[in-house]
Amino acid sequence: MTLTQLRYFAAIVDAGLNITLAARKVHATQSGLSKQIKQLEEELGFLLFTRRARSLTALTPAAERVLEHARPLLAHAANIRALSENLRRESGGELHIATTHTQARHVLPPVLAALKRSYPQVAMHLAPGGDGESLARLARGEADLAIVSSSGDPPPGDIRLPLYHWERVVVVPARHRLTRLGRPLQLDDLVHYPLVSYESSREPGSSLLRAFRAAALEPQVAVTARDADLIATYVRSGLGVGIVAEMAVESIQGEDLVALPADHLLPTCTTWLLLRRDRLLRDYTAELVARMVGADVRDVRRVAGGEATPEWPVPHWRETGTLLRRRR
Repeated sequence: MTLTQLRYFAAIVDAGLNITLAARKVHATQSGLSKQIKQLEEELGFLLFTRRARSLTALTPAAERVLEHARPLLAHAANIRALSENLRRESGGELHIATTHTQARHVLPPVLAALKRSYPQVAMHLAPGGDGESLARLARGEADLAIVSSSGDPPPGDIRLPLYHWERVVVVPARHRLTRLGRPLQLDDLVHYPLVSYESSREPGSSLLRAFRAAALEPQVAVTARDADLIATYVRSGLGVGIVAEMAVESIQGEDLVALPADHLLPTCTTWLLLRRDRLLRDYTAELVARMVGADVRDVRRVAGGEATPEWPVPHWRETGTLLRRRR
């Protein structure tokens, strides 16, 4: 058997047994991938997949056990390649980041611009999606790091580095009644209006829903979207009152929109940078992490290697936004 065969096998599993998608991910033809899997099955002496016509339907019990051994082998091989490239001071490569639209749009641009100047030959790939999607991409090895947020316990992960704390704000048209209250906004005020917020607001564990229900109120979540710019568009269209991350306010606020503080109504959120313990960091990945957390690259490598715990302070976005711009 070869590492290529095992890589193709894992790719098929990660693609939900979709050979077309798996072939695209490993830059192979469908026929070439199928041929390698058939050769692997012949060498092993058993089938890896159950089949119906030309479709794969499930992993066989034996394949489950093969997968348990294949993934560490593939991770070690990837680490050897990364080590070799670092030792040879290879400046090229690919950086895959799984994150939300908010981080990709409002946080990462200045940091990635600075990294690009240091490593102009690195191709950067961002996969914006929900927090759950980002965590899944990291778990499947499709991303070198994930950047997600939570308002409670830290997200699951091998290495969890807190980046900054942030608040949410309420966005309304400039002449909206809520701008003329003459006092701080309350949940009792918001409950009378349809809300336009992020997709996560519909999830059972949503901190937005929890905050309202703790006050014995039931919010009207009328429209959800992944992007703050889209939320602002819906607010401008009269579909409701918007709730967005404060990082997005600068780009969406105009003469026609007003942002009202909501940090006294909703819990503070924390943005986390997640890494896998079994992956050796390329030099450019370590530098990106260092820029994000405001630490020395050597300290980042010690934390990633399990030799230390992160001890750098976790600022609020109001401080971090300025710091990130300075790190350009």
